[in-house]
Amino acid sequence: MPSKLGYSKSEDEKGFVGGEGELGTPESLPEPERPPLRHIDKYVRPECPCLSKRYTVAVLTCVGFIISFGMRCNMGMAKLQHGNKTGVFNWTVGVESAVDSSFFWGYLVTQVPGGFLASMYPANRIFGTAIAISSFLNLLVPGATTLSPTLVIIVRICQGFVEGVTYPACHGIWRFWAPPLERSRLATLAFCGSYAGVVLGMPLSGLLTGGISWEAPFYFYGVAGLIWYMLWLWLSFERPSKHPTISARELMYIEQSLGQSAQVAMPTVATTPWRSFFTSMPVYAIIVANFCRSWNFYLLVLFQAQYLHTTFNFEIEETGFVGALPHLLMTVIVPLGGLLADHVRKKGILTTTNVRKVFNCGGFGMEALFFLVVAYARSAITATAALTMGVAFSGFAISGFNVNHLDIAPRYASILMGMSNGIGTIAGLICPIAIDNITEDNTPESWKTVFIMAATVHFIGVTFYGVFASGELQPWAEPATEEKKKVWNPLEDSFQAEPPKPSEGGQGQQTQLNSHAPSYGSVEQTSVAEQQPPVYPSTNPFINHAEQQPMNPFINHIEAVQPETKDAYYKYGAVDDGAY
Repeated sequence: MPSKLGYSKSEDEKGFVGGEGELGTPESLPEPERPPLRHIDKYVRPECPCLSKRYTVAVLTCVGFIISFGMRCNMGMAKLQHGNKTGVFNWTVGVESAVDSSFFWGYLVTQVPGGFLASMYPANRIFGTAIAISSFLNLLVPGATTLSPTLVIIVRICQGFVEGVTYPACHGIWRFWAPPLERSRLATLAFCGSYAGVVLGMPLSGLLTGGISWEAPFYFYGVAGLIWYMLWLWLSFERPSKHPTISARELMYIEQSLGQSAQVAMPTVATTPWRSFFTSMPVYAIIVANFCRSWNFYLLVLFQAQYLHTTFNFEIEETGFVGALPHLLMTVIVPLGGLLADHVRKKGILTTTNVRKVFNCGGFGMEALFFLVVAYARSAITATAALTMGVAFSGFAISGFNVNHLDIAPRYASILMGMSNGIGTIAGLICPIAIDNITEDNTPESWKTVFIMAATVHFIGVTFYGVFASGELQPWAEPATEEKKKVWNPLEDSFQAEPPKPSEGGQGQQTQLNSHAPSYGSVEQTSVAEQQPPVYPSTNPFINHAEQQPMNPFINHIEAVQPETKDAYYKYGAVDDGAY
């Protein structure tokens, strides 16, 4: 049952449940210091029913990406529907290529700066503001289109400029909100919004364009993005300790899981190990994988409808629905792949390095094989089935390269995401130009070349990532001693008190026990005999009298919050694959 704070216990917090049932309730945990309620919070609490706060952030992030990537489908459907009827889109191949790629000109510029912005300012505000501004600019596209293609290019460059910070900011959000063994599931739940955006964007843009007008998709997504921003401002917070109504149990769970990694000073341009970045093969493995994935993703987003329309004579509405099928399946596969990856790591079946390689190379390799089938397909059913299966398998790769930044360098994850996504954006710049020129005559042979090229790109990515990728925390990823600083911890005051006085009896023993609690993220296993207090007939749930309460979940040396690390490289107590 949800508590009065709207918290619903999930199985990943079973470290707080004893073998004979729940011995602590959210109300019985030490109450942390909380920020004051905002004015709106006094009337409506900032929470979603049946969702913990971290999953609320994940779902909202997913919806933000749905809107962001849905907007990218608007122009393709508008051109396909009214290109030859109104003359509005009667552009040359050069102008059309410039319009298609202009979004990525701005998108490329803000990738690495976006990582630093997410380090310097609240990452949740950076993410939300970017989606809101892009949504507003989407409202301007129809007017710009009727005036001049140059204005369209300018507006789309601005959209790319602000959206370039979204992926780095998303990693900045998970730095504070994602427990180590939930990284894959939370990150993939958020990132699957980019594929769900295409699933909804293609058919919805086709329906709105065909049923109302070519301007309708731009207005619909622009308004939807602004409404989403209002919800984001209300429900998202920079970190758990700044959420005014988060349950004590969930706050303690996240803070203990992350340990001291969330308490370290954020990197600056001067303290970022740039030389290590550019000499690290695991970093290059992520960059190459991101480029390969971006090439094929933008190929499908920008040209899948055109391929089906020109090769198999699909109607506009049909291209929207059929083209959405692969991305619909991928939307399901991505979060499931995240759950499977976390399960394999948590059970110790594979090391993190092997999990990342198996998921990434398996996903890319299968998609490449199915792209070869598409290249030689002679029927719409064969082509559609191969596209669907190939894109579905590629969903497993998101649990490989796309969360790998948090494994090798959690402190620099947003910066590395900016770097890798920036290189991936180059694919978004080159891909439209190359494919527009290859398919200028729209013959089946030209599309055969396109898909053979796409398969080759993926095979290169499989080879490079399989050889050089790593899931281990890199030596250069730990901050220097002088960079470490003390940051306010909301739970710290709950576990500290004055030295015990003889007259306080059992309560003094509580304080003594609390003083021995290891820092968050530690798996220190202190001897029970060393810490065992005298037996008192006390009912205080915070005192672990072995004879009375042997399963007290609040004493970390009795039962670890999460299983100990299975990877040999865990030695920092940071956001890697160690114990919670």
